Amino acid sequence: MKISRRDLLKISTTAGLTAFTASAISPLLGVVNVGYAHSHNKREVIPFNFAVIGDAHLYEMPNHRFDKTLERAINDVIKMNPKPDFVIFIGDLANFGKREELLKGKKILDKLKKAKIDYKIIPGEHDWYLDLGEFWKSLFGPPYWSFNHKGVHFIGMNSILVDDFWTVRDMSPWERMLAIAELECDICGLWGVGEKQLQWLENDVKNLSPDTPIVIFTHSPLWNYYPRWNFQTKDADEVRKILSKFEKVIAIHGHVHQVVYNRTDNIVHIGNLATSWPWPYPPVELPYPKIVMHRADPGDIYDGVGFATTYIDDSFLGNFKYVEWADLIPKELKNGIPL
Repeated sequence: MKISRRDLLKISTTAGLTAFTASAISPLLGVVNVGYAHSHNKREVIPFNFAVIGDAHLYEMPNHRFDKTLERAINDVIKMNPKPDFVIFIGDLANFGKREELLKGKKILDKLKKAKIDYKIIPGEHDWYLDLGEFWKSLFGPPYWSFNHKGVHFIGMNSILVDDFWTVRDMSPWERMLAIAELECDICGLWGVGEKQLQWLENDVKNLSPDTPIVIFTHSPLWNYYPRWNFQTKDADEVRKILSKFEKVIAIHGHVHQVVYNRTDNIVHIGNLATSWPWPYPPVELPYPKIVMHRADPGDIYDGVGFATTYIDDSFLGNFKYVEWADLIPKELKNGIPL
């Protein structure tokens, strides 16, 4: 949807400048209008902000550099003024799903609770396939959930489920984990949410009116970005169909470790940065925006990584701000992009 320069300046001034102070903590990577759509039936939304962190890929060894980048993101969030109402961790807390990795991750995330900031979490493939999510669930509970907050309905789903490829091959849990951890796993098949979650989602939203603001989180994109790297969710079209009755949906995903945007019908899709490393862009030309991050300096552990903060105002307008600790953003993104 096109918006006027006057509208963009109004949004930037009222939402971006007054609601966020994250740019004072870390250099701003980008500001994106993620909700430019007035509801026909005005619903009461109380303005608030939240943060999105993901793809930490923690290893079990102490004092790994990925520990430092996740801890920096958590500390930045805690320093925000005003503090976010909550934080969503968007998957791949661990790198191999080991108990030590997940316990380390939980210890770091729990610093948020000590600062009186709640967090919710969904799994990524690196968290899941060593023991099929058993230890992850013992720490964090169900891998999909929903809640209402100040007039907005939030949904988290487990989008990294695959059909059993390991039993017929007599693979050990470790072999299964190593296979799924590959960027291109020929034997693993495409990820999805599965029939059980589709039914749950349908039941979850069936009594919500079409003007209900919806924000959904998945680890993988709910659109076919680049299936070869599982930058997709195989039953995303069914998820989108269930959510098609709503006037506006914001879908935030991880896994891609990069700045990426897309729009499908009533849904704005936004890819989040990782705190671990930036993936290169796949050989796909996106329709919009045709702008990509600059390549990162591999010698700088803070280059090309970060997190995001989001402000939702009383009309379900908002800004999605990338916060990263270097300067990889092209000048075209400096002042934000209207979706």
